[in-house]
Amino acid sequence: MQRADAACIAAKDAGRDRIQQYTADDSEMEHRKDVMEFVSQIDKALEEDRFELNCQKISPMDEESENHLHYEILLTVLDEDGTPMPPQDFIIAAETYNRMGAIDRWVIKNSFEFIAANILKLDELGTFSINVSGNSLTEKGFMEFVLEQFNETRLPTSRICFEITETSAVGSLDDVVEFMQKLKIIGVEFSLDDFGTGLSSYSYLRTLPVDYLKIDGIFVKDIKSNPSDYAVVKSINDSGHFMGKKTIAEYAEDDEVLEILREIGVDFAQGYGIEKKRPLFNYWGRPLEITLGGLE
Repeated sequence: MQRADAACIAAKDAGRDRIQQYTADDSEMEHRKDVMEFVSQIDKALEEDRFELNCQKISPMDEESENHLHYEILLTVLDEDGTPMPPQDFIIAAETYNRMGAIDRWVIKNSFEFIAANILKLDELGTFSINVSGNSLTEKGFMEFVLEQFNETRLPTSRICFEITETSAVGSLDDVVEFMQKLKIIGVEFSLDDFGTGLSSYSYLRTLPVDYLKIDGIFVKDIKSNPSDYAVVKSINDSGHFMGKKTIAEYAEDDEVLEILREIGVDFAQGYGIEKKRPLFNYWGRPLEITLGGLE
């Protein structure tokens, strides 16, 4: 049954309206089998609360600007031995087999509780950026769940920025735009992740009401040696500013890259040149007033 299911999914991914035969020596089928095995681990992780929240600093490039330091919240999933699972395989499995909704709800619930419980310690910070899958944005009841979390924690809506990827938004554009518009009314911000890699990035930028553009790290990491990457980053930055968006450069790995980003005029940078990710619950010192809980 698993092999048949993997073949069906491969046929859909290849364009549908075709037959896909499973063969044991097919490398793609073998990869899909591995992905399916990840699903059982995801289900166990949800049952056993084997998630950890980390954070990474998103720092303003100009300290004298009105831009506030903020953080992205990042999820780590642990296997049964307490070892972090490969994030890319984990995400593929969760999105393919409809587990992202439950995972996103766990992250939102626990992140909101942490921020609300420590709001005085975090008073000088800007927003906390939380990744949300495109699958979740179209899931029935997801918006109501988010509003319920704001209501239960009394967390100011201005402290939250939901981060969506360009590719996930495109798959269900109308639903995503509706979700964003309704939450922006109450003060929530949005960031568009991995910008620049899609075929129609600039076209979608006119449609999606985002506050931040995160320039894909693939263009940033080699910017000091690749003139083409420099040109792409400058183009995205200039276009974003023209449309009233603030820009964030990912994969800012050292001082030389940071200096180039400053020269271009990028608003924020994120990467090892700023800070590595750290456990959220230890970052601002102990004791913290919250204990993680699972989904109810």
